Formats: sequence, C-alpha cells, structure tokens
Amino acid sequence: MNNDIFSLIGFNIWVIGGAGYLGQPIVKQLVNLGAKVVCFDLNDRAYQFVKSNNLTKYVIPLNIQITEELKIVEFVKEVMKTYGPPQGIVNLSYASTSKSMEYLSKEDFDHTNETITTTFLLTREVGKQMSEQKKGSIVLFSSMYGNVSPYPDVYEDLGMNKNPIEYGVGKAAIVQMTKYLAVHWGKRNVRCNCISPGPFPNLDVQKNHPEFIERLSNKSPMGRIGQSEEIAGVVSFLLSDAASYITGQNIKVDGGWTIW
Repeated sequence: MNNDIFSLIGFNIWVIGGAGYLGQPIVKQLVNLGAKVVCFDLNDRAYQFVKSNNLTKYVIPLNIQITEELKIVEFVKEVMKTYGPPQGIVNLSYASTSKSMEYLSKEDFDHTNETITTTFLLTREVGKQMSEQKKGSIVLFSSMYGNVSPYPDVYEDLGMNKNPIEYGVGKAAIVQMTKYLAVHWGKRNVRCNCISPGPFPNLDVQKNHPEFIERLSNKSPMGRIGQSEEIAGVVSFLLSDAASYITGQNIKVDGGWTIW
C-alpha cells in the first residue's frame, strides 16, 4: 500500500462554487493536502475569498457564469490551456427560487434547472480530457432533498417555505447523472461520485432562525446540524487515490437524516 494514498500533492483540482458556504472549507482542505486548486464562483466571489483568506499562493480564483454549450466548451479549453488539465473536479453549483410550488411558473422551473444542463456540459468537457489521460475523479453535489422529500414539520410557523420542488428535482437528476457518467468512463479509469449533504444551513440561517435549527437537529439521529467543515473530508477522500475503486456512488453526509 502507498502510504500517501490520501495525499493530493501534484493534483490539479477545480472547484465550482468554491467560495460558497460549503465550498470554502473544501478548497482549504484540498490546499492542506497539497493540491493546486482553481476556484470558480460568481461575481468576483472567488477573488474575494482567496484574498481574504491569504490563499493567493495556492488557489487560482476565476469567475464563471456560462450556460450556452459553445461558451462552456471554449471556457473549459481556455482554462485547461492556461492552468493545465485537472485530475479532479468538484461541482457544488445549484439554483432555486424562494417560491412555493403554487406560485412557481414554467419559466421559473426551466430557468432554475438550466443548472442541470450546465453541470452536464461542463462535466462532459472535463471528463473527456480525463478520459484521454485515463485517470480522474469527478465529485458532483446532490442533496438530501434529491433523495427524500422535505419534512413539513421542520418548516412550520417559521415564515419560510419548505425546500422548493425545483431544487429537489435538480438534485435528484445529479444522482442519476453520476451513475451514468461512472459507467460511461469507468473503463478509462475516470471515477464519478456525488455527495448528498444533509442539514447544513448557512451561518445567517443559524443566527436568525434558532427554532428552525432546533427542529433540523431533532430530525437527525445525531441530534445536530452539520458543520461546513464536515463536508471537506469526504470530498478529499473521493478525489484521492484512497478512493480508487469507488465510483457511481451517492455518499450521504447527513448525520443519518435519510435513514428513517
């Protein structure tokens, strides 16, 4: 056994949504394990995150906001030309509205789930390059609500809608996409897995809705919500050679939320 199977030294890893609540600890952990990271996010968020955390020596920040197929193809080619092809990619992108199902329009639903198409197109372009290299690891992000329906009692009397349907539909699609891509590239030694986080409300929600946090906690067998750092280790494992025979899996990091 190689003693360094958990090391990411020499790995070039792209993180889409790397400046978000779950993305930031992932990027930091990948750096700690020796990876070179390209962090993508919207509206200069990646630049702000990298600068404020003194990561400029280790992380390359880039803006990303692409939906058209040709633009995605050219974007991926340009990033690879400049920074080299990745050995791993993590995609945390998502979209949703704040509308209840009764008020969700066709346009809302279709626009939100363009994220599925964008994820497919970007992953396809990166996966093709990994296939040529005969090695790579893709980590997509689903959600507990891509696996189960929202638990209504958690959201009662809080003045907020339960997790919206278009979000859950999009995240369920990611689970199936993961399986398809794992089969498609499996013999080329390109692995594709997804992670389904459970209750990981951001810091603003934790601060402003303590009753909601208590209800979330009570629904989990572990009796608490997840902390953002608890995602990073699973991502790092799936990217590393320690997970070299794991593909097509949906890893639920949810404190047991979905087991009952």
